[in-house]
Amino acid sequence: MKTLTSRHSFKRKILVTGGAGFIASSLAEKIAQDPDNLVIILDNLSTGDAGKLPKLSDNLRFVKGDVNDYKEIMEVMLSFQFHYVFHYAAMVGVLRTQENPVSVLRDIRGIENICRISKNTGVRRVFYASSSEVYGEPVEFPQNAHTTPLNSRLPYAIVKNLGEAYLRSYHKEYGIDFTIFRFFNTYGPKQSKDFVISKFLLAALRDEDITIYGDGSQTRTFCFIDDNVDACIQIAYQDLFINDVVNIGNSIETPILELAETIIKITGSKSVIKHVPPLPEGDMTRRCPDNSEMLKVIQRPLISLEQGIRKMIDDGFFDYLNQK
Repeated sequence: MKTLTSRHSFKRKILVTGGAGFIASSLAEKIAQDPDNLVIILDNLSTGDAGKLPKLSDNLRFVKGDVNDYKEIMEVMLSFQFHYVFHYAAMVGVLRTQENPVSVLRDIRGIENICRISKNTGVRRVFYASSSEVYGEPVEFPQNAHTTPLNSRLPYAIVKNLGEAYLRSYHKEYGIDFTIFRFFNTYGPKQSKDFVISKFLLAALRDEDITIYGDGSQTRTFCFIDDNVDACIQIAYQDLFINDVVNIGNSIETPILELAETIIKITGSKSVIKHVPPLPEGDMTRRCPDNSEMLKVIQRPLISLEQGIRKMIDDGFFDYLNQK
């Protein structure tokens, strides 16, 4: 790998790992709208997609590299001397993570690499993409970031929980500041087709059957990508939740069966809903965040599910996925 350097003087140098993924690419694009920011996207494209990368420019660049490889990530971080790191790189998706549990565990290396190198290169703050999965099958509704016990069982959830522990430990011993975002279901035009809204919407637009695990009574909350990104950027710029954790998501619960019916209605689809046996594990019965802290930050109503689905269609979701 060639040595990477920045010729310009930027107020903030920011690393976004996993930046060819759905949420991280949207975050990087929005951050780079500020010309004072130099944004470096790092992704090995194993599960990320180069087609999701925003248009590159003088202050928005892409480096192909693996955060789980210490030598590769060290070279990038030493070259740029980042002020901030958004560590979003991870294997995601319920089925993918269950089918590849060892690969999920490899993500621990990336978390450790980011912490170790941040400590030695003067990173001011690490923003970490955790997940609502750390709550497991929850015992409290809505899930509160500070009072709900973490019940991590599946490898993906355990790795996210361990990532949070790494950040707290490195802060305690070395003084590295962090913010933990616990993401609940987020959707938008660039979401991969193996996530529930994308899967249902693509099937509906093609008039294909929509498959639901179990009776569809399991609920989820759905946060449109703009709300997710706006909240996280405001938290970063306003220096909020330093060495703390915050839920990022919508708090309106929607049964999966109702989601399918809503998508069929919006699209005018001829799709038929088909039920298959429930997943043996990983499909929690409910998900609902206490998002009161997020709402204080964003200071506007969140985008409704119907509005978000219509925006996905208007923003070219179908054309994007048909190219895959």
